Amino acid sequence: MQNRTFYNEILTEHNLHPVHKAPLIDPTVSLRGVNPSCGDDVTLQLKVSDEGVIEDGAFVGDGCAISQASADMMLELVIGRTVEEALSLKDTFMKMIRGKVTEEELELLEEASSLQDISHMPARVKCAVLGWRTLGEMFRGEAEGETGEADT
Repeated sequence: MQNRTFYNEILTEHNLHPVHKAPLIDPTVSLRGVNPSCGDDVTLQLKVSDEGVIEDGAFVGDGCAISQASADMMLELVIGRTVEEALSLKDTFMKMIRGKVTEEELELLEEASSLQDISHMPARVKCAVLGWRTLGEMFRGEAEGETGEADT
């Protein structure tokens, strides 16, 4: 019961009072992620330094509470880290969603770990991973010279 209460409190806080939901002025990278099966839509915007540090980040879009809160938690976690660190955290989040994360890895996710129970709700997994997949696609696409949208 304590986990569910923690999950509800964190999810509600990030959904009702997102810290990073606003357009970002002059992002260095931006990518739209869409979940066509339910209509979640997130455009992730980041300012990345020449040294590869995510200096600032934001998102805009619409969707369910899980997609919006997850994107906000992700940004809270990756701002101030290198792109490589952010992508490693994305991989850890995906492991958590697949139910294959260790306790040590779970701690790295901080508040985002509150979404661990989503792994037991198959219909909501795409909602929770939308922002994280967009982050991964953003940097994979940059390396391959791609731009556009990331579908989940």
